[in-house]
Amino acid sequence: MLTKMIETLKKNPRTIVYTEGTDKRILESAHRLTQEGILGVVLLGKPEEVKAAAKAGNFNIDACQIIDPENYEGIDAMVAEMVKLRKGKMTDEQVRAALSKSNYFGTMLVKMGGADCLLGGATYSTADTVRPALQLIKTKPGNNIVSSCFILVRGDEKIAMGDCAINIDPSEDDLVEIAIESAKTAKIFGIDPKVAMLSYSTLGSGKGPSVTKVANATKKIKEAAPELAVEGEIQFDASVSPEVAEVKCPGSPVAGQANTFIFPDINAANIGYKIASRLGGYTAVGPVLQGLNAPINDLSRGCNAEEVYSMSIVTAALSVPEEETVDEEGLEAVVRAVVETMIAAFHIAKKTRHSYVLDAIGLSLPISSERFNISRYSASAFGINAFVYAFP
Repeated sequence: MLTKMIETLKKNPRTIVYTEGTDKRILESAHRLTQEGILGVVLLGKPEEVKAAAKAGNFNIDACQIIDPENYEGIDAMVAEMVKLRKGKMTDEQVRAALSKSNYFGTMLVKMGGADCLLGGATYSTADTVRPALQLIKTKPGNNIVSSCFILVRGDEKIAMGDCAINIDPSEDDLVEIAIESAKTAKIFGIDPKVAMLSYSTLGSGKGPSVTKVANATKKIKEAAPELAVEGEIQFDASVSPEVAEVKCPGSPVAGQANTFIFPDINAANIGYKIASRLGGYTAVGPVLQGLNAPINDLSRGCNAEEVYSMSIVTAALSVPEEETVDEEGLEAVVRAVVETMIAAFHIAKKTRHSYVLDAIGLSLPISSERFNISRYSASAFGINAFVYAFP
C-alpha cells in the first residue's frame, strides 16, 4: 500500500515536521525516512537533547533539521502571523507562550511554508493536535468540521472506517461530511468506496433518534454526492454479508460488499475499529485527519516506530496536489481506449476504401487504408507502453 506513495514522494519531495523530536519512535522513523531518501524531516526540540536521544538509540539524523521553538530566529515573523490569524483572540504575549510549545510551533511552521505536513501526538492527546490545526490551518473551503478515518489492512484487503477519533456525536450534516471525506480518503488508499451508513436498523427495521439521524444523513449524501455508492441506514451484517444483504436489503449496489463504514457516533466507531484491529487481524493506519487545509495527523500514544514511519508517509503523500501526481492506470486506460477506437476506425476505412475523420476523441485525423502505420513506443516517464499512430 505504501509503495506507490513512496514513489510519489520521491518524485515530489516533501518535508514533514515532528513535534516530539526526542521520542525514540520518532527518531527511528526520521532515521529511516531520511536514509531511504523518502522525506525531509524537521525535528522539534532542544538540539542537544535531540542529538543525545538519537545517539542513545543509534539513529542517524544528520540529514534532519532540528529546530528549538524557544530559540527560533524567525519567531517575530511567526508571532506576527499568528496574532493576525487569531484575529484579536490572543495577545502578542499569549502567542509567544503558545509558540514555545511544539504543537503550536509545528503547526505554524506548516502554515508559513517551513514544512509541508505535521505528525504529532505520540506523547500528547488528539485534542492537542487538532486544536492548533483548527485555529491556524483551518478547514478547507466547503468543509465545516475536521473528521478522521482509519484505513484497516489485512493482506490485500483494505477497508475504511470513520469517524473513530474526533466527532463525539456527529449531527446529520456532520455525518454527510464525514462520509464524503472518508470516501475521498479511501480512494487515496486504492479503495473504490462503497459506503455503509451503519446503524442498529436496516432501512427502517428499527426506530430511534440515531436511526433517523443516519437515514436522513444518507438521503443528504445521495443529494450532495450522487456519484457515490452509499447505503443506509444499514446494519453491519447486511453491509458485509451478501446472504444477509439479500434478505435485509435486496437489490442494493452496496449491501453485502461495503468497504467504507461510517458509524453513528464515536463510541461505535472507536470500539469498531479496535475490534477489527485486535480480533480481526487488521493493521490500523491512522487516524487520518480530514477536512483541513494542510495534512496534520495525529499518532496514538501507544504507537510503535513502524506505525510512525507508515503514518509519516501517508501524511506526506496527502500533501502532494493531485495535479503533481500521475495516475498511471488512468493514463493507460485512456491510451487503450484511444487505440481501440482508432483500430476500429481503421478497419471500417479498410473495408470501405474511403477516408474517415475520427472525431470521437476530439481529434480530426484523416484515416486512409493505404496510408496508415502503427509504431510502438515506451512511455518511460509513465512506466507504461502505448501505441502511436503515424499518418504519413
